[in-house]
Amino acid sequence: MKLNELQPQEGSVKRRMIVGRGIGSGKGKTCGRGVKGQKARTGVSIQGFEGGQMPLYRRLPKRGFVNIFAKDYAEVTLARLQEAIDSKILDVKGVVDEKALVKAGVIRRSKDGVRLLGKGTLKSKIDLKLSGATDAAVKAVEKAGGKVEISVFVPKPFGKKATGAKSGKAKKKK
Repeated sequence: MKLNELQPQEGSVKRRMIVGRGIGSGKGKTCGRGVKGQKARTGVSIQGFEGGQMPLYRRLPKRGFVNIFAKDYAEVTLARLQEAIDSKILDVKGVVDEKALVKAGVIRRSKDGVRLLGKGTLKSKIDLKLSGATDAAVKAVEKAGGKVEISVFVPKPFGKKATGAKSGKAKKKK
């Protein structure tokens, strides 16, 4: 076999549609796009448009409530903590905080903080400093001889004050 004799397997490559080559080709004139107008052009996306009629998504009432200030906590169970301690991923000497949990790979990221859940059992003594914990989790940690310290959540600043930008016009140098 030579390089010039190489071919793809029979039926594996489909021929590209040829458009705009006359009415006899079956895809002439409008090239399968219908008629003139906005939809015949490329890059047009008008989903949900109902010809000027009030669209369905605006006719239906809104339902429920979305709290834009809700905190999204990373959750850690007692069973996951014990598993990390048993496999020697997590070092229990000293206080274990959110950064230590991320560094050990117990959680991927801390999000708005880490919350300890009381699912599972804990046999090892561990001192934790987290954003939150359930009552059952705190009791289980204290029963094992450790303690849980709940740190106060401090939200990250946002807006102009966070970036250090000053309002007003910049003064020209002379």
